[in-house]
Amino acid sequence: MNISWYGHSCFKIQTKPKRGENDIIIITDPFGRSIGLRPPQGQADIVTISHIQHDDHNDPSTIKNDPFVIDAAGEYSVKGASIQGIESFHDAVRGAERGRNTIFVIESENIRVCHLGDLGHTLTEKQLEQIGQIDILMIPVGGTFTIEPKEAKEVIGQLEPKIVIPMHYKVKGVKIDFADESAFCEELGSCPKEKTSRLSIKRKDIDNIKSEIIIMNIINS
Repeated sequence: MNISWYGHSCFKIQTKPKRGENDIIIITDPFGRSIGLRPPQGQADIVTISHIQHDDHNDPSTIKNDPFVIDAAGEYSVKGASIQGIESFHDAVRGAERGRNTIFVIESENIRVCHLGDLGHTLTEKQLEQIGQIDILMIPVGGTFTIEPKEAKEVIGQLEPKIVIPMHYKVKGVKIDFADESAFCEELGSCPKEKTSRLSIKRKDIDNIKSEIIIMNIINS
């Protein structure tokens, strides 16, 4: 499995769910040019959208290949990948301020990836049960419109993933007013100084990891 980051909450996951078959590409939360970053490019087989209310998470217009779009809770099986959408909220008052949010758990190559979308609260017991054991966690850390760094730390403690990839924070060019990753890193104690352009990982690699934070560079294509 290969994972790269377009910025914001948008990742490209390239995976081979079944041995001997072609890779598939999953894009999470695609955005348009309005946020100040270059939108995701190229083809995809699947697009997940955590909430359709906001254009910075719901603009697949630059993605080719007529991908299968998943924007609601439920269980899906597409081209060998298993995807579960779990209901949550974009705020701490059950959606009264910013509406609903969908958490996605993507399983392929015996690796479980959880993308929290624009989560605005810590997780309930029911949500934790639905999510289950996670290998890779993509978690918002910029605050203001999502959970704050302290809450992000609590959610990480709730899920206990092997790998944590922060997202939805301030980077160069972004026009949205939220914090960078530094407060999150301070909350956790430290983050790696070196950034990763692409995470290439196999099941056997994850089995040897106890706990790791990965800060990603933005890809251009």
